[in-house]
Amino acid sequence: MPLHQNDRPDADVCVIIAAKDAGATIARAVASALAERRVAEIVVVDDGSRDDATEKAARSADDGSGRLRVVRLPENRGPAHARNVAIENSTAPYLAILDADDFFLPGRFDAMLDGEDWDFVADDILFVDERLAANVLEAPVIEGEPRFVGFTEFVDGNISRKGAERGEIGFLKPVMCRAFLDRHGLRYNASLRLGEDFDLYARALAHGARYKVVRHCGYGAIVRADSLSGRHRTLDLKRLYEADRHILDSMTLGRREEDALRAHERHIRGRYELRHFLDRKSEAGLVRAGLGLLARPSAIPAVVSGVASDKMEAARRGRNGPFVREIEPPRTLFSGRVAAQK
Repeated sequence: MPLHQNDRPDADVCVIIAAKDAGATIARAVASALAERRVAEIVVVDDGSRDDATEKAARSADDGSGRLRVVRLPENRGPAHARNVAIENSTAPYLAILDADDFFLPGRFDAMLDGEDWDFVADDILFVDERLAANVLEAPVIEGEPRFVGFTEFVDGNISRKGAERGEIGFLKPVMCRAFLDRHGLRYNASLRLGEDFDLYARALAHGARYKVVRHCGYGAIVRADSLSGRHRTLDLKRLYEADRHILDSMTLGRREEDALRAHERHIRGRYELRHFLDRKSEAGLVRAGLGLLARPSAIPAVVSGVASDKMEAARRGRNGPFVREIEPPRTLFSGRVAAQK
């Protein structure tokens, strides 16, 4: 007979899953969380799915231990709002975020939750092509000592750079100490649908959070051709750089921290200006879009460099023939090493 959470003296993690139209993947996510002995509760927030497939699939993975709760919202409000709802509907001292199409590798929390020298603790991520998701995977062995990430390193690690493989620290899925969040009144910014994790972690670090990264890999992230991060709206970019400005205006930061966050704000604002120009071009034509750009001279460098980069990428793909996304072997965020499969 499955154990109820009250029969697990070391169960101290709440797993939060915000989901929308995730009927095809959420059962795997829930099952992987239920398999972890440190998990005391799982709160799935169905964020306005268009049918009942997400809720049914989540409940289908229930193991009868009394740890799964599904909350259904009447309308879609975004992952930040959904996660805040889950936090308010849970009690466990530690909070772990799991995306609805991702999964935990066995024994994740046993390897992470060691010691009391952290407020946030994260492990490495195993990226898995969706076409390999049915395979049974084991965590790669990663050697090295834990380290702590400060505000400047965290923010700098979330700025994409040309010619460099994306290895953003913001991809990490840390376990968060509820007491720290409560002590500083921290929750997700519900106005954000892009970068909501970055914003929360940056504000926590500005409040002095100890962000520990352990040399272990326990989170499996599915790589999809149509990932949500690739479908963000122009408005989402605007709200994200505005969130950076809010931190700069409302919190006390050192010079290095301010410089790092201003660089991130410029990076996101540049992406916004390019998308805004392309939207205007699509709606009103090139001439009107160009005249509008001339009225905002500070946006010109970002737009010109962005358009040039897009054209170069299109030309490269044209020379190489139709783009076909190859199946890549699993890799980890930091080491990039190919992970072993069973």
